[in-house]
Amino acid sequence: MKLSARQICFFLAAVAPAGKLVLMPSQLVAQTANDLLLPVALQILAQSALVFAVLLLARNGRTVYGMLSDMVGGFFAKAACVLFAAFLLFAAFVPLVEQKILVQSIFYDTLPSYVAFAPFFLFAAYLCAKPLASLGRVWDMLAPLFLVGILGVLLLSVGNADFGALLPVGAAGAGGFGRGVAYTAGWFFDAALLLPLVGKFPYRKGLAWKGALCYLGGGILLLFFLAVYYGIFAEIAVTQLFAFAHMSKYFSGITAMGRIDYLFIFAIAFVMAFYTAMPVQAAVDALTDAFGHRRVLAPTLSTAFNAALLALMLAFNFVPSATVSAITQRAFWIFPVFAAGAPLLLLALSPVLNKRRERHAR
Repeated sequence: MKLSARQICFFLAAVAPAGKLVLMPSQLVAQTANDLLLPVALQILAQSALVFAVLLLARNGRTVYGMLSDMVGGFFAKAACVLFAAFLLFAAFVPLVEQKILVQSIFYDTLPSYVAFAPFFLFAAYLCAKPLASLGRVWDMLAPLFLVGILGVLLLSVGNADFGALLPVGAAGAGGFGRGVAYTAGWFFDAALLLPLVGKFPYRKGLAWKGALCYLGGGILLLFFLAVYYGIFAEIAVTQLFAFAHMSKYFSGITAMGRIDYLFIFAIAFVMAFYTAMPVQAAVDALTDAFGHRRVLAPTLSTAFNAALLALMLAFNFVPSATVSAITQRAFWIFPVFAAGAPLLLLALSPVLNKRRERHAR
């Protein structure tokens, strides 16, 4: 079963933003203070361009492995897929840490974190054994659910925001802006998540532009969320680790109606659970494309990867903030190397593939 262009757009506009709402806002404020919108705006523009590049690759109608094997041979294509899968597993760790902290702190604060969060890996092991194309039907459901959740939170929160706190623009200086861009790279690798999907959806005219615009639209919603977040918390925003779960509780009607905002918070958290599993699912797809035997290899890899990640989560159970800082602040350069380098390199090499096809056609 193949994905549709509509489902790709749903993911880009209303599922991808869900992965940036937990720890990124507070870490961003620590580096940029009231200038937090500027680095994210640059990341969104860059990712929109990379989404455009990835969707252009889909015009070939081949998977990434198929394109690579035609360009450099099967051995090097397999090696590249293994390396890319390793990156995706590395990128999966921060969303997993975020979800563990979120579940422990917001939903099950009386249970040990490993007890509350371990069942997630059973869900992930099942989900990651499925082909990425099967997510299309899920995205049809998740996209409106996320929009209802985030718009509900924003509607309850925006009245308490003082947007004057965002002024003056540029107070953090070039150094703060540079650190903000670098240290948020660990949350912006959505174009890389699309690469294992290439060749599994039909390319329609204008899809590359539509996908880029959809990602840009989701990014604008994320920027508005960050503006409301800083408008509410201002100087103490750096201490608000789970902003989306706390912003709406200051709504004046809460005292009369109760915590109705939890309906919207649960909706966002539900979408996050699927997004968190996506990097591992993409890694499984990349490897099964390269080595085949999907019916046996996919469940085996899914089980092995999720078991390994669970073991790592338990090993780093008591140092989550240090773990996130190590990945997003010390190893931030890994993300643009793969998330930007892989799509751009493939796009640059695609004329070589087209020439070889023309030769074979003759």
